[in-house]
Amino acid sequence: MDASPGTAAERAPEAEPYRLDPAGGCPHAANARLLAQGAVAPVVLPGDIDGMVVLGHDALRDFLSHPDVAKGPQHFTALAEGRIPEGWPLRTFATVPGMTTADGADHRRLRTLVSSAFTARRVEELRPRVEAVTAGLLDGLTAAAAAGDGVADLRRHYALPLPLGVICELLGVDPALQDRLHRLSSLVVATDTEPAQAVAANRELAELLAAITAAKAAAPGDDLTSALIAARDEGGDRLAQPELIGTLLLLIVAGHETTLNLVTNAVRALCAHRDQLALVTDGRATWADVVEETLRWDSPVSYFPFRYPTRDLTVDGTLIPRGTPVLAGYSAAGRDTAAHGPDADRFDLTRTGAAKHLSLGHGPHYCLGAPLARMEAAVALEALFTRFPELDLAVPETGLTRHAGFVGNSVRTLSVRLGAPAR
Repeated sequence: MDASPGTAAERAPEAEPYRLDPAGGCPHAANARLLAQGAVAPVVLPGDIDGMVVLGHDALRDFLSHPDVAKGPQHFTALAEGRIPEGWPLRTFATVPGMTTADGADHRRLRTLVSSAFTARRVEELRPRVEAVTAGLLDGLTAAAAAGDGVADLRRHYALPLPLGVICELLGVDPALQDRLHRLSSLVVATDTEPAQAVAANRELAELLAAITAAKAAAPGDDLTSALIAARDEGGDRLAQPELIGTLLLLIVAGHETTLNLVTNAVRALCAHRDQLALVTDGRATWADVVEETLRWDSPVSYFPFRYPTRDLTVDGTLIPRGTPVLAGYSAAGRDTAAHGPDADRFDLTRTGAAKHLSLGHGPHYCLGAPLARMEAAVALEALFTRFPELDLAVPETGLTRHAGFVGNSVRTLSVRLGAPAR
């Protein structure tokens, strides 16, 4: 990365800005076209806000860890100038107090408060519980298929309740609130939510999280929410109330949406590539290999908001002016042929020599829940295909409706036919 300021006349991008579709859609064709023009591309965000996306693997890796790139909303020029309305669909990404909008010492302070819940050791301690939850969900998936002429929505009955149930259990959230939390968080992170609906969803979600914390404050338990409340109350300077609400929001959204998409996308990939599934069932590849290749090949997050250069930066020959909202193009970086070879668009569990994917981030904001997401997905996939080795899509890939928005990358439903269970 060339961090010299340059001049706008010398370095400004010449390509016509790519207008991101708030309704989402499969990102891969557009990513390929943009990558053919360079590792960085200008984009138009909802509301005609100018932004940029870093798509190339190497450029993104360097950008994510650059010392002159920040996450704090005070660095977002359009926001500081009052050009971002209250109902802007991406406003929560930019402004929610917490780890995702903090830098430096504040970021380290907030991350430290929750990091102990997501260490590799703690995740391994959770494995038996995840396996038990998975077994119960497979029973539920079987019942749903029996009621649906052999067809069930795997996303609704399996890929969603596993990570959502686990993160809510970690946080000590009443299971009765899970559906409401998922509905509200989906509205908050979707990029096609209408302004009035976005404002209402954000308000309702904040009120719900405040009610959860109030209940925990009155009756603490052995859970992460109670621990965060204790940190808030410990002298009053370790965790402010808005940071507590923002941290819970982050943990709930990131704690289930990413894994939900990861499991969904992995099932789609294996059903479309039965030869790769055979590699796993024959012992020539592992379920961990499936998770990593899915993360690279069909990242659960496509364009993640936001980072802002704190001064003009030139990235792969393209000027990104100070204060520009920049998206991390994870789905594009995963298929960048410069990093992953000429067959980067091929799902291949035996891939060797390629660069490590960036789908869980890089640098100081690397996904805190990565070990948990990896473990949950591997357990879910192994249990699913062990019980239902003939499982296949009930709807052709071309007939699947895409995720709402350009942040998450998956499909809204995944109808599958279970086939005969293993004996």
